Amino acid sequence: MTGQESSIEQLRLAVGSFPLLYTGLAVSEGGAQAAVAPTGDHQARVALTLEFPAARWVAEAKAQLLDWLGQHCPEWQVEVEVDWRVVTHAVQGTLKPLPGISNVVAVASGKGGVGKSTLAVNLALALAAEGARVGILDADIYGPSQPRMLGLLKAQPETDDGKTIKPLIAHGIKAMSIGFLVDEAQPMVWRGPMVTSALNQLLGQTLWGDLDFLIVDMPPGTGDIQLTLSQQVPVSGAVIVTTPQDIALADAAKGLAMFAKVNVPVLGVIENMSLHICSECGHAEPIFGADGGARLAAENHVKLLGSIPLDRRIREQTDAGRPTVVADPDGPLAAAYFELARHTAGQLALRAKDYSHKFPKITVEEA
Repeated sequence: MTGQESSIEQLRLAVGSFPLLYTGLAVSEGGAQAAVAPTGDHQARVALTLEFPAARWVAEAKAQLLDWLGQHCPEWQVEVEVDWRVVTHAVQGTLKPLPGISNVVAVASGKGGVGKSTLAVNLALALAAEGARVGILDADIYGPSQPRMLGLLKAQPETDDGKTIKPLIAHGIKAMSIGFLVDEAQPMVWRGPMVTSALNQLLGQTLWGDLDFLIVDMPPGTGDIQLTLSQQVPVSGAVIVTTPQDIALADAAKGLAMFAKVNVPVLGVIENMSLHICSECGHAEPIFGADGGARLAAENHVKLLGSIPLDRRIREQTDAGRPTVVADPDGPLAAAYFELARHTAGQLALRAKDYSHKFPKITVEEA
């Protein structure tokens, strides 16, 4: 092996050991693909492909990689390209991914009132802003929130054939909710089987098209409906939303146990309302307790994906139909949602991929 060949191997090792912020692992350990090609005497081109949407982060990732290589292989002049793609990941049990939808991500909580729907819509919008094709399914049949949050209260979906429904589009994402089909003031006095049937129809009869992510805003709780949905909907990963206080953490732990029971991987925990930020002076105070989400994540060996403060602007923007990621995309609150989206997608990128589409179909016929 010549000196240049030995040196290029060192460069490849340096690229492989580059730590990815949003996966927590090195490139060689998952979540990205890298190619190193020499272009001259101690000159090379490095192409890094992240396996999660990161349109707003690629420039920073490129700068970080160049700095890393400058420290570990200073003798090399390197041209770096950073791109991203989304792949399809495996789902639970014998289910198969939905046609055209690469990944279904369930957003769940052990109890109501923790801000799950607000987080779900901002997560969906943040992933879309990172370049992904995103849809959101409002699975909370009894209390649908997404029509108001997306500014679609008076909108109704259309159908061309009377069998399938076109999703509504708001702020660049596709959306479907029972709230589009019934009056907001009408109570849904349905038993569990009717709810499950309605959700399956909303999921299966909506013309979603091609999506990288379908975010499912799950009903709160861990009862029969939630368990049935988790068994019937092919889910690539789930996130658990909690607030820091003990009563919410106890119920969130039940949510973690439910997904473990149906073999749905939990990507991590999101701590909502982590700090109250005073709208007058900006003082931050953990009125619901501190570090509860971090403790829950550590106890269950999953990641803390992010912490979102309790801020009046989040409520006002969402009530107005323009969630924070859309209303103030360059503000500090939106930045927290972007971080959350990258960490969520980064953890999904480490999960097993789906290869079922690559297997040939075998038909056995009698002679």
